[in-house]
Amino acid sequence: MNPVSTLASRPAPARRRSAVTEPAVVRYALIGGMLVVVGLFLVLPVVLIFHEAFADGWQLYLDALRDDDTVSAIKLTLIAAAFAVPLNVLFGIAASWCIAKFEFVGKRLLLALIDLPFAVSPVISGLIYVLLFGLQGWFGQWLDKHDIHLLFAVPGIVMATIFVTFPFVARELIPLMEAQGTDEEQAALSLGAGGWRVFRKVTLPNIKWGLLYGVIICNARAMGEFGAVSVVSGHIRGETNTLPLHVEVLYNDYQFSAAFAVASLLTLLALATLVAKSIVEWRTGAGGPAHHEPGLPVTVTQIAPAGADA
Repeated sequence: MNPVSTLASRPAPARRRSAVTEPAVVRYALIGGMLVVVGLFLVLPVVLIFHEAFADGWQLYLDALRDDDTVSAIKLTLIAAAFAVPLNVLFGIAASWCIAKFEFVGKRLLLALIDLPFAVSPVISGLIYVLLFGLQGWFGQWLDKHDIHLLFAVPGIVMATIFVTFPFVARELIPLMEAQGTDEEQAALSLGAGGWRVFRKVTLPNIKWGLLYGVIICNARAMGEFGAVSVVSGHIRGETNTLPLHVEVLYNDYQFSAAFAVASLLTLLALATLVAKSIVEWRTGAGGPAHHEPGLPVTVTQIAPAGADA
């Protein structure tokens, strides 16, 4: 039998039917409405920020960024993020490891506590620190007696930032680890690998893209936090003002161009975060390490200890 004629005689595959049944007018109306909303509430504000930032020229823009108070705000924002992000990464990995890999009493309580910053207003979380560590708070007298200053100082800002960014890394890793299961870790342990080696060679490569995603979101939230930091900072200009607080101070002083110039830094951070987030989503969605199928051949040669028969 001629294979060419056989192929030619086969019926053509049926065209895939579209799952969308609405008329074209309805679809275009929905798309147009979505574009209008995005343009009014997302694109237009970003354009206006940069327009107002450069309204008085490049020189004033650069002067606003070189101002001593602005430089101090930038440094304090970076310091707060430098403490909050690594600590939340360590906690997020440990918490997600425990929750996804083990069953223990209090697991649901731990999940609820991780989600607590999502349910509590940032302003309320800042007020909690005031009630705990303020001069009239539970530990205020003891701290004052020992000349320890937490509120209206860098430690208070760091603590408030850690609280509001607490869930981001953990909540990104928990479902990822639960979906991956424990088969690869158990296989590695059966080959004689220790716990730390299993984590480095098996678990960490599997979660690295999810971890990076959580770090990106956590860092953006830490640098953009306003409510909790506003309560505990004391608004001391040049000392305890982060970038969001400094924008408010400049705006209240009617220095509008300078305020928008500083706000443009936060806007650039937000845009960079969106780009990095999109890259990570594209990388994980393209069949990267985060989505490889669990299986012994992927990890045996990596985790088998020296001298072991792979």
